[in-house]
Amino acid sequence: FKEYTDLLPLREDAIANLGIARKFQTPTVYTSLNVFENLELSLNRKKGIFNALFKRLTAEQRDKILETLETIGLLHKKDETAGLLSHGEKQWLEIGMVMVQEPQVMLVDEPVAGMTDHETEKTGELLKKISTERSVLVIEHDMAFVRQIAKKITVLHEGTVLFEGTVDEVQNHAKVREVYLGRGEH
Repeated sequence: FKEYTDLLPLREDAIANLGIARKFQTPTVYTSLNVFENLELSLNRKKGIFNALFKRLTAEQRDKILETLETIGLLHKKDETAGLLSHGEKQWLEIGMVMVQEPQVMLVDEPVAGMTDHETEKTGELLKKISTERSVLVIEHDMAFVRQIAKKITVLHEGTVLFEGTVDEVQNHAKVREVYLGRGEH
């Protein structure tokens, strides 16, 4: 038993096999496919041409996709072409694409960049709900959003941990203010 696993030398598939999945800042969805098909392609199942062309979804897989669509708020758009979704909806779809892979840890990079206030709030609620079932690590600079979702904040500086704590502790920490806001205690 190891306390930790160094992910740096590992290939993406090896990291995924450890139960870690990520969602990048800019949504990457299959724009010419519908919402349901995007989730179907992301299922954690055997890949390959034969399976993609000829394997039918099991009832359990279909239920998982429909449940995920309900969770991300896109069930009513399951047959809509993904390219027609709003920016926020594409973000939620990609979050769903990660969810159906059933990772133990989700890494989410700046999920609310470019979103409206309503979309940002809805994304926060979605990530809080997901975090009841798995670990969610969010990289975000929007402190109002961080305040909405965070239980614990880790501030990094030059590749090392500068400080960990609650939102209030982080915002009131002298070194964090000095490094990120350019003002120390005088």
